[in-house]
Amino acid sequence: MDFSNLNVNSSTGATSNTAASSATGTSAQETSDRFLKLLVAQLQNQDPMNPMDNAAVTTQMAQIQTVTGVSTLNTSIQGLANQFGQMQALQSVSLVGRSVTVPGNKVSVADGKATLNYELSGPADTVKLEILNGAGAVVSTQDLGAQKSGAQTFNWDASKATETANLTFRVTATKSGAAVASTTMTRDVVNAVNTSGSKLQLELKNSGLVDYDKVRSLG
Repeated sequence: MDFSNLNVNSSTGATSNTAASSATGTSAQETSDRFLKLLVAQLQNQDPMNPMDNAAVTTQMAQIQTVTGVSTLNTSIQGLANQFGQMQALQSVSLVGRSVTVPGNKVSVADGKATLNYELSGPADTVKLEILNGAGAVVSTQDLGAQKSGAQTFNWDASKATETANLTFRVTATKSGAAVASTTMTRDVVNAVNTSGSKLQLELKNSGLVDYDKVRSLG
């Protein structure tokens, strides 16, 4: 397994969480202090013949408590989000060496066969699957007839194909003459986990970097 790209630094995360919490806490404290100073000044300079209503003072106190509470809640949620991200990265290590299905159109031939996966956004009257070579020329066409919406699988017999490298495929589907959207899928192997960017990504053998949330299924 290649763990070179796995860069989960818990100490850095803890430091950043502490700094964020400290900054937010300081900000909330400063806001509270300013409010109290303004409230005291307002009470000291109020008209003795027309003093502030107790309900108004209570309302203002409740408002500052709400602001302080929201700031504290935001800090807590941010801390939980950071911890979840680190936990997700650690769990994703178990995917290294495993097969996954992600959006893509590459064809992998093994032992003269290839399993092609795709999804249809709705039911279709006609579905055509085409396999193309590296130059973009169609080398095989399969008319699959009517199909329902959702995930579909087609097993292609490549034993008689003149070329099996750098192949891709596409799917064209229609319903009553109108196009039905399709998404092709590809099977690939996870070589490493990458956490260096803002998103957790998987480094796949043939497809390169793919966002972790793009994985549709595991092999």
